[in-house]
Amino acid sequence: MYIIPAIDLIDGKCVRLIQGEYHRQITYESDPVRQAKEFISAGAEWLHIVDLDGAKVGRPVNTETVSAIAAAGELRVEVGGGLRDEGSVGKLLDTGVERAIIGTQAVSDFEWFSRMAEKFPGRIALALDCRGSKVATHGWTQDSAQELLDFAAEAAKLPLAAIIYTDITKDGMMAGPNFERTRVLAERVQIPVVASGGVREIADIMKLIGTGVEAVIIGRALYEGTVNLAEAIKAVR
Repeated sequence: MYIIPAIDLIDGKCVRLIQGEYHRQITYESDPVRQAKEFISAGAEWLHIVDLDGAKVGRPVNTETVSAIAAAGELRVEVGGGLRDEGSVGKLLDTGVERAIIGTQAVSDFEWFSRMAEKFPGRIALALDCRGSKVATHGWTQDSAQELLDFAAEAAKLPLAAIIYTDITKDGMMAGPNFERTRVLAERVQIPVVASGGVREIADIMKLIGTGVEAVIIGRALYEGTVNLAEAIKAVR
């Protein structure tokens, strides 16, 4: 398993939202490029970026910041937020980003999502952000009728890079991930699953290893110092 530090962007700044609610925002760092360099110094090889402005309006917004980080070539970068047309996906991948993360549009138009997965094999990750067993969309502001496990099983037939699973009720709370649902999801599909949301301490990370996930995304715990990135990377190695 490997560790993926997270940068969530609003107005070009690193923030965290509590349970995905935009009015419950914590701003941590005004310079995301500097933050990315700090993650590199700690030993990170991957970086997870969410364009929260883009997720809300339905198109990429923080493109200059993302491009600056990806162009440096020091991290394998995955990016989501507002990717709802082929042009946006292709343009993002052309900047040097390794994976484009798609959530809302995958749920809204699975046929289109399937085409993107086939056109960019191994470079599309599916974001399944859930409240309970239901998948949420549009920057977590709307709940869909899609069931997590059923949708994941269908999507896993595609040549995806990974499924990124977030329990929204856990995200930003630092009260521990949803270990059981994460485990069930990882057992259900034959493609890599990445866990996201709720990690507070290294013990949470070590427990996630037992669920079968390929990686874990960590955000707020890094910024608030309850997890030291270098120590976490060393622990999972």
